[in-house]
Amino acid sequence: MNILILNGPNLNLLGKRNPEIYGNQSFNDYFKELTAQFTGHYLEYFQSNHEGAIIDKLHEVGFSFDGIVLNAGGYTHTSVAIRDAVDAIETPVYEVHISNIYEREFFRRHSYLEEVCRKSIVGKGLGGYAEAVGMIVNGQDV
Repeated sequence: MNILILNGPNLNLLGKRNPEIYGNQSFNDYFKELTAQFTGHYLEYFQSNHEGAIIDKLHEVGFSFDGIVLNAGGYTHTSVAIRDAVDAIETPVYEVHISNIYEREFFRRHSYLEEVCRKSIVGKGLGGYAEAVGMIVNGQDV
């Protein structure tokens, strides 16, 4: 299976930014573990701090990949454009957040993406990515 892991703004700072919330591990290091866990499947990683680049990537793979794991970071709470891009593609998208956005600041408690994603996984740390990839690989269309 071809699966895209797509991270939005500030997730390039994992391991450095707010380790008490996001942990001490960089995503590049975690991605190595993730690919080792799901051998036999093609996992691609893309991160951007730019909304348009995220939308472009969704359009690029959204009709050919088997699944997308999306952590849109702060755009989760603000971007109707990313929501519309997810809604427009055929590839199933699974929303992931490292922290529990529903227990954080008020402005983080609304996700524009939740309604157009197959599942929203929050508050499970980096393990949420593995859970989402596992759902895609096992054909769980929740």
